[in-house]
Amino acid sequence: MEMTHQALCSLAVKWLQRSNSNNGHGCCFAVSEVKSGWNGEVPDAIGFRRKGYGGDGTVVVEVKVSRADFLADAKKPHRLDGGLGNWRYFMCPESMISPDELPEGWGLLWVNSRGHIKPKAGPSFTMATSKNWLKREESLQAFRHDSNHKRELFILVKMLTRIGDPEALNNKLKEVYRERGRIADQFNKQLKEMQRLKQDLSALRFKADRQSNRSDAEEGHYQ
Repeated sequence: MEMTHQALCSLAVKWLQRSNSNNGHGCCFAVSEVKSGWNGEVPDAIGFRRKGYGGDGTVVVEVKVSRADFLADAKKPHRLDGGLGNWRYFMCPESMISPDELPEGWGLLWVNSRGHIKPKAGPSFTMATSKNWLKREESLQAFRHDSNHKRELFILVKMLTRIGDPEALNNKLKEVYRERGRIADQFNKQLKEMQRLKQDLSALRFKADRQSNRSDAEEGHYQ
């Protein structure tokens, strides 16, 4: 795999959407390189989680393909004063950054030559190395940051406007849900009717068997 910035950004988006059971962060959706305002931070990849139990929030992945870029990152204004992401990771070619070089509370993802992602630090590392649910939850809380919600909201609104009229889409979705409910009700009614017919058929067969046995018994008696 070619270790370009763009290639790793695309890989980061896919990883953010990957399920927790598959060593991802289980984000509902993720995007790459979207401005978080008229100026300031542009995350290489950001995902939005909706998990409950303290697991809701945002996950940012910063892609680094050179040591110089990684070392310069700490001097960025949003690193010194807040920033995006309740959970934050650096993604880099394998071994380029070591876990002991990370800023406090950051995770690390290595990408090997085949494009496989290996978590080296952060909640995803705990998810990859431990099956203990409590340890996973503790790791999420231990690495959690306070994030700039205004800028994250800016990204959400910006992406929402790109899909067209949100209310038109909302109405279509409600129409689909109503139709799905109607079909489900119809299916349940037909299922109950089928079960009733099966019961009636079983009763008729039982009655027919009794009559047949009685006839056989009477015929045998007369013989």
